[in-house]
Amino acid sequence: MARAGPRKVARYADQFKATAVKLSGLPGVLIKDVAEALDIHPFMLSLWRKEVRDGVIVARGAKLDVQTKAELKRLKELERRYKLLKEEHELLKKAIRFASDRKRKCSSSSKQTGSSAKSR
Repeated sequence: MARAGPRKVARYADQFKATAVKLSGLPGVLIKDVAEALDIHPFMLSLWRKEVRDGVIVARGAKLDVQTKAELKRLKELERRYKLLKEEHELLKKAIRFASDRKRKCSSSSKQTGSSAKSR
């Protein structure tokens, strides 16, 4: 369905672009996460990263404040803990499955030996 009226195109300052590129360049930070946090498309951020590499955008003025760095550090720690919890959860599910399978096998074999003892 076509939109009525002119299409809105957001314009971003070079400072904003440079800061976004700097955020996406931090170790352990994914482009899609930065793009989502800034409410931009990941392709746009990738394009800005290329422009910084090509010298179109100068990233010298981009500075990350202490609060942003602390929030990113906290986010990385939470992601690490979440990954560990998911692994532990999967291991527990496997252990429960293994134990219940063993219990079923043991109970079915004892029923068979009990019925054969009665027939003697």
